[in-house]
Amino acid sequence: MKYIVIINNMTMKRTCYMKKINIFLSALLILALCPITAWAKPEPIPGHVKLPAKYTPEYIEYITEEYKPTSKHALIYVAIDMLKGTEGEFSRKALLGYNLSGKPVKIEFKDLSTIHKDYGNFDAIGWKRRNKLFIYINPKHEYAPPAALAALLAHEALHQDDYNSLSEETYAWTMEAAVWCELLQLYPECDVKDDALVKRENTLKQLFEKGGYSNKYIKKAVYANKGYQGLPLTSPGFQDL
Repeated sequence: MKYIVIINNMTMKRTCYMKKINIFLSALLILALCPITAWAKPEPIPGHVKLPAKYTPEYIEYITEEYKPTSKHALIYVAIDMLKGTEGEFSRKALLGYNLSGKPVKIEFKDLSTIHKDYGNFDAIGWKRRNKLFIYINPKHEYAPPAALAALLAHEALHQDDYNSLSEETYAWTMEAAVWCELLQLYPECDVKDDALVKRENTLKQLFEKGGYSNKYIKKAVYANKGYQGLPLTSPGFQDL
């Protein structure tokens, strides 16, 4: 009897030990499968970027949970949040996953020349890879006012497939201009005249206003843009404007 008890005790200890190993291995597997964005801290707002009073550290922390699937940059969270309730609301929802891919758009600052040498001076590009959507922004805009980034994202969020056209670009540029005009009224402090991205937005604003808040002159600029030479007139969802 004593021998049997010893054997049973050893069996119980071995079973307990195996359970602990299984729990440890399960925990490692869960950590391996969890996306890095689920636990990584976002990149903080650059110190010299001026934010509207609304965007306190507490408020940015509050919105982080909603926007962190899109980017690792807190500045991007602010930019996307600025689109809420504006002409860019459709784009905001598209960035969060209400798009043709059904997934949040991944937004990064990236040297665009690494994608193609001709893209080096672009401000941003929309990209699709394996049914995932990306927006790559030129690193020179890493310290841009968030409202300017918001207007840029409102544009790029409209590109959701493998097709592009003059009509699609005209619509996207017009959306960008309309959003910038609206955001300037809400956040006039973002109109930093010497910022490169703000200069782009103000150029679009001038074309938009010159055309009586229509696409009249923006369309002419798009059609004359060398980067769009060879694009078809229309693409899915974007008919002739």
